[in-house]
Amino acid sequence: MNEMYPKNGKVILHVDMNSFYASVEMAYDASLKGKPLAIAGNPEERRGIIITCSYEARKLGVKTTMPLWEARKLCPDLIIKTPNFERYRTVSAAMFDLLRQFSSLVEPVSIDEGYVDITDSQELGSPPLIAEMIQKRILDMLDLPCSIGIAPNKFLAKTASDMKKPMGITILRKRDVSKILWPLDVEEMHGVGKKTAEKLKGIGISTIGDLAKSNEIQVKALLGINGVRLRERANGIDKRSVDPDSVYDFKSIGNSTTLPRDISNQRELVGVLEKLAEQVATRMNRKQVVATIIGITIRYKNRQTITRSQKLDNPIARKNEIFEAAKRLFERHWEGNPVRLLGVTATGLEELDTAVKQLDLFSYEKEAEKEPLLNTMSKLKDKFGKNIIGSASSRLNQKPLLTDKGHGTSFNKDFLQERKSKGLHKKD
Repeated sequence: MNEMYPKNGKVILHVDMNSFYASVEMAYDASLKGKPLAIAGNPEERRGIIITCSYEARKLGVKTTMPLWEARKLCPDLIIKTPNFERYRTVSAAMFDLLRQFSSLVEPVSIDEGYVDITDSQELGSPPLIAEMIQKRILDMLDLPCSIGIAPNKFLAKTASDMKKPMGITILRKRDVSKILWPLDVEEMHGVGKKTAEKLKGIGISTIGDLAKSNEIQVKALLGINGVRLRERANGIDKRSVDPDSVYDFKSIGNSTTLPRDISNQRELVGVLEKLAEQVATRMNRKQVVATIIGITIRYKNRQTITRSQKLDNPIARKNEIFEAAKRLFERHWEGNPVRLLGVTATGLEELDTAVKQLDLFSYEKEAEKEPLLNTMSKLKDKFGKNIIGSASSRLNQKPLLTDKGHGTSFNKDFLQERKSKGLHKKD
């Protein structure tokens, strides 16, 4: 048994739920099993957009972000369900609770996938046996399928979990990298988008093997520090540990200011709040997090200080959203007395790629109204690359928002990609 656990290394699993939202709906309604199923906006509206779909629907050509009318044209028998976000969150929490029965080192990376470090779980059995137990327990208790990658690090584990879907278990050792990964097109590598692939191919790097053997200085000059990381991962190197607290690295982000004089003019105070909201939004953007709670601090001339906060229906990160939430709190709790200090704080922070927006039906239909624009932008991106067009906000602080290639099934990934295809976010 000990031979299957390295003396100085780690054994990490990547657990990836298969077609999560469709699978959850099938678990709640067994009559849906084995049928082409899609989660979309309003089934009564032709303008709805597919969020995600079952494997049966995918076999018929149905894809994420596809307009509902097009999906029905491909699959007349397609069953459409509206998203039930509260249900998905509840099932996700149960799934991660199951994973924690096998190790205390569990790191959720989205609503439907996470890493498990089982290096110290030898008493439970071999890594393949533990993976089988996890897969079986999730299926037996939640009636949900998943794929699991087993590897010495996070990158290889995530790569392995994608190799067999649905219900696959794949072992990927570092010594297998040259044989299995190196022959693949560089764009097939997690973390490499189309634009990055084009840049790499421009200097003669066409395969993952080419990247692994490339000149580090040349790659760094082309892609910065991210190029160095990608080159390491192409060689099977990933030093990141499984961190159960990664989502909570940033407990809060706030800015406050002592006013140059005591102010009782509401318009001036609201103007200060707006500037503070902008500062908070800028810092959140740098850290790639969203907030679920907004708070304010008011200190009066007599030094009396009050703090008030409000939990939000949906995660926010934009300046105007933070400002409006702070303004509402201020107008509700300001007593009208001269103010000496004001502060705005964002708490309940979540990493951007793990946040799931609880869109109600109205907001989802609103997104669907942009369908003609989405189609035009998709055609441009197919022809010229994903970054040929986008909103001004998407050009700010251009960091990778997703580390996979869009083959995932979580609403988080699907929704971000849908927004991205509308020019709201950027991946590369």
